[in-house]
Amino acid sequence: MPDQKKYTDSGIEIKKLYTPSDISKASTPEDPGSFPFTRGVQADMYRGRLWTMRQYSGFSSAEETNKRYHYLLSQGVTGLSVAFDLPTQIGYDSDHALAEGEVGKVGVAIDSLEDMQILFEGIKLEDVSTSMTINATGFILLAFYVAIAKKQGADLTKITGTVQNDILKEYAARGTYIYPPKPSMRIITDVFEWCTDHLPKWNTISISGYHIREAGSTAVQEIAFTLANGKAYVQAAIEKGLDINIFGKRLSFFFNAHNNLFEEVAKFRAARSMWAKIMMDLGATDPKAMMLRFHTQTGGSTLTAQQPLNNISRVTMQSLAAVLGGTQSLHTNGYDEALNLPTEQAAGIALRTQQLIAFESGVPDTADPLAGSYFIESLTTQVEAAAWKIIEKIDALGGSVSAIEQGYIQNEIANSAYEYQQKIESGEKIIVGVNKFISAENTSPPPFKINDDIRIFQTEKLEALKKKRDIQKTAECLETLKLKALSGENIMPAVIDAVEKYCTLGEISDCLREIFGEFN
Repeated sequence: MPDQKKYTDSGIEIKKLYTPSDISKASTPEDPGSFPFTRGVQADMYRGRLWTMRQYSGFSSAEETNKRYHYLLSQGVTGLSVAFDLPTQIGYDSDHALAEGEVGKVGVAIDSLEDMQILFEGIKLEDVSTSMTINATGFILLAFYVAIAKKQGADLTKITGTVQNDILKEYAARGTYIYPPKPSMRIITDVFEWCTDHLPKWNTISISGYHIREAGSTAVQEIAFTLANGKAYVQAAIEKGLDINIFGKRLSFFFNAHNNLFEEVAKFRAARSMWAKIMMDLGATDPKAMMLRFHTQTGGSTLTAQQPLNNISRVTMQSLAAVLGGTQSLHTNGYDEALNLPTEQAAGIALRTQQLIAFESGVPDTADPLAGSYFIESLTTQVEAAAWKIIEKIDALGGSVSAIEQGYIQNEIANSAYEYQQKIESGEKIIVGVNKFISAENTSPPPFKINDDIRIFQTEKLEALKKKRDIQKTAECLETLKLKALSGENIMPAVIDAVEKYCTLGEISDCLREIFGEFN
C-alpha cells in the first residue's frame, strides 16, 4: 500500500521523516533575544518572566463584568482582557435603535466614563495590565481608560496594556468598522503619536491575525495578512513624521492558536523572523523596535458544541503551541464557548490550563525548546517562504489598504474557509465528535444567560447621566473635536476632554461620522 501524503492545514507537505539535510540550507539558528528573534524576543524567555495570563471577559453591564474581573484576579490572572458588546464596538450607545437585541450580549456595554469607572471599580490601573479588544472606537475606550487612571491619581507613565486599534482586519475579516480606511488610519496614527508622549508603556495597537484566522484563513495566510497590515500601519506612522525606533517598540500582535501543534509553533517562529526583517527594511535600527511581541488566544472557531468537554483538550494543545512558540500573553477559551459566553466554572478551568503548563509541564524551563528539531526548523522555513509570497502579492497590489479595497484579502480568506469546510464535510479532515467518534449522548453544560433587561438598565443610566452633566460643556467639547478632526490636528486631547465631560461613546462617534463619513 503506497504511503499516503500528509499536509499541514496550510497545504505544506509533511515528509515521513526529517533529517539534518532538511535544514542544511538554513543558517544555524541564532540565540533567543537576537535578531531576527526566531527563537524568542528574550534571551531567557519564561525563566525570567512567565507570559501574562489573561482571560478575555466582558458581558452584560459594567457591574456584572467587574464581579468577574475580581473573581479572575483572585484566581491568579495577571492581566485583564476586556470584551465589548457590538454597539460599543461600532459606536452606538445602548439606547440607539440599532443597539436593540445586542446590548451586553457578546461583551460588556460601555456608553460613558461612568460605565468605565464601574468596570474597573476596586482595581488599581497601575497594578494591572489591561488589553481591550476594540478597534473602530478603540481611541474612545483608551480615552475612558486614561480618564479613570487620572481620577485614580495614577502615573500615566506606569500604565501598561494594549488597545487592539487594528482597523484593517475589520475591513478584511470581521466587519466592526465605522469610518473609511483613510480617516481610520489617521485616527490610529493619532493614537500612536499621543501615546508616545503621554502613555509610553502602552501598546498602541495589537495587529490582529486572530480574527483573520477565525474567518477561515490558513496559518500561513494569518501571518502574511497580519504582517502586511502591520507594514501599512508603520508606513502611515512614518508618513506622519513619527520615529520608527520609538513607536515601533509599542507595536504588538495578536495571533490565533489552532490544533496543528507543530504548524502553529512554526508559524509563531516564522512571524518573529519576518517582522524583524520588515522593520529593518523600513528603517528601524533599534532591536527593540524590530521585536514581534504577541498575545495569543486559543481558537474560538475550533470549539465544538458537540461533546463540549473535548474542548478542554483542544485548548490545552493550542496553549502548548502558543507557549512553545514564545507568546508574551495568552488567553485560553472556556470549553463551553461554542454554546454561550463562558460560565465562571469554564473560565476557571481555562485559567488553570495555563497555570498547569506554567508550573507543572516543564515547558517554560528553557527557551524555544523545539529549536533544532529537523521538522520544526524545516517547517518554520517553509511557512516563512509561503508567507513572503503572499506579502509580495499584496505589495504588488499597492499594499494592504489597496488589497483590501480590491477584495483580494477577503477573497483569499473566503476561499480557504470554503476549502476547509469541504474537507470536514467529506471526512478528509477529522473533527472528533463532529464527523467521527460521534456519541449518541451529547450532554451540554448549563448555559450562561444574559439578562434581557440589560438594555433598559443601560438606557436608564444614560438618561440619568445626561440630566446631571453640564450640557453646555459637552456641546463645546464635541464642537472642538469636530474642528480638530477637520484641521488634521491630533484628536486624542479633544477626545479625552470630551469623555471627562461625560460625552458618550455614541456622541463622540457620531461627531466624527459627520466629518469622516461611514464606510459601506
